[in-house]
Amino acid sequence: MSPLYARHKRTSLAIATAVAAGALLATGVTTSASAQTPAGAAAARPLAAAPTTLSAAARTTLIQQAQAGATETAQHIGLGAKEKLVVKDVVKDTDGTLHTRYERTYAGLPVLGGDLIVHTKSGKTQGVTRANKSAIKVASLTPRVTAAKAEQQAVSAAKTLGSAKTAADGARKVIWAGDGKPVLAYETVVGGLQDDGTPNQLHVITDAATGKKLYEYQGIENATGTGKSLYSGTVSLTTTLSGSTYQLSDSTRGGHKTYNLARKTSGKGTLFTDADNVWGTGSASSSSTDQTAAVDAAYGAQETWDFYKSTFGRSGIKNDGVGAYSRVHYGTQYVNAFWDDSCFCMTYGDGEGNVSPLTSLDVAGHEMSHGVTSNTAGLNYSGESGGLNEATSDIFGTGVEFFANNSNDVGDYLIGEEIDINGDGSPLRYMDKPSKDGGSADYWSSTVGNKDVHYSSGVANHFFYLLAEGSGSKTINGVTYNSPTSNGSTVTGIGRAKALQIWYKALTTYMTSTTNYKAARTATLNAASALYGSTSTEYKAVAAAWSAVNVA
Repeated sequence: MSPLYARHKRTSLAIATAVAAGALLATGVTTSASAQTPAGAAAARPLAAAPTTLSAAARTTLIQQAQAGATETAQHIGLGAKEKLVVKDVVKDTDGTLHTRYERTYAGLPVLGGDLIVHTKSGKTQGVTRANKSAIKVASLTPRVTAAKAEQQAVSAAKTLGSAKTAADGARKVIWAGDGKPVLAYETVVGGLQDDGTPNQLHVITDAATGKKLYEYQGIENATGTGKSLYSGTVSLTTTLSGSTYQLSDSTRGGHKTYNLARKTSGKGTLFTDADNVWGTGSASSSSTDQTAAVDAAYGAQETWDFYKSTFGRSGIKNDGVGAYSRVHYGTQYVNAFWDDSCFCMTYGDGEGNVSPLTSLDVAGHEMSHGVTSNTAGLNYSGESGGLNEATSDIFGTGVEFFANNSNDVGDYLIGEEIDINGDGSPLRYMDKPSKDGGSADYWSSTVGNKDVHYSSGVANHFFYLLAEGSGSKTINGVTYNSPTSNGSTVTGIGRAKALQIWYKALTTYMTSTTNYKAARTATLNAASALYGSTSTEYKAVAAAWSAVNVA
């Protein structure tokens, strides 16, 4: 879970697959000159390298073709005899370029931090982007430490963080390549509850030779918010008529459904139904059967789906046309919301007094965007890559809010401004000057990765604002901003639409699980070059915006 704000400074992001679940430190490396500047980029027309929309069948075919040729690909890019590639996703650009994302195994063991992207055009490799450039090789596959000891250590780590009802689900052998030289390790996932009642999925990586804890991250994604037409007024919802009863089920967006947990903290809950297809009251209620929170959740899912489809041609969180589901009324006075990849679902608490459901539009967009990140770059939820992960959700959550164009909740560069978590009407985060929240970083420094990911995200949030809107004072949709730069420069924005395209392409085709801020600069420059050309105004603006936040 990845919380919308750093209430406990320990919550984290769910990683999509078992192979990716170990995520890594922020050390992303692009290992080919042609990957640094894609071939023909200088002459590319605007959006020539934008992702094309693939049908589910076409995407499946590309994945199957890539997997069929995985052995040849592994040899071609120089992997060892014990290494194999497992296709995770394929992105196809309008110019025919393919970006195939792979996970890696070594002697049959998942390599955590071994993910890579192979860029090809007309059957020829253009470059490879790797999470770790080190050769994957370990001296022995026989552990000196027992799995039981690794499990015990993982449970102890979870209890130290305040977890309740803690239990490990077993330790599996992996190759840990998250922070340099690969080693044989165990990955243990610990369940139970975090100290605020959020479900626990603490992943602990233990050196199988020494028993030393190498890494840990939380595998559940949280956020906070309040919802419905408390914020968005009267909205249109797509529902399903079953017999004489309407269901809060949207068959036009992958079958998204909204369920009522009625204060429980497990299970799917009960699907919301209604007799007259008029849902909620628009007012806060402490009732565990209140429909208003469900309306906001369904509306947020609807707008997020439409934003990704309209803006990037992405069909759902996994880009496979399948909708997630949402659960409301989670727990009692639970002041958070979270995305969980293991259930492929979004969950909302009701906030203080059970009358402030955390279902505002930008929160919904933020949290479900964690699912997109998990199913693309898989940015590790720790250090600088964790900050980039959080910023990605802020960036796309902001995109959802502008896209919805709702007069009750207008688009802005403020995060969580509707939910009033601080109790004084102030937002959680400010993208134009992140430090206004009292903890976030405006600019990069060598210690920024030591901050909670919600605060280290400030660097990327600030970059995005500068890229979209530019520096200095301005008013947008009635909100006044005044964005500074670290080097005193004046940055001219290229517009939010182009900035979103650049960030999305960087996330889906150039970022890996270990991408840090330096690598993010390279990834977005690669994206700008591919989309607009390496001599374009857009490319120069990306470079200027990163320099303005001290990433150069």
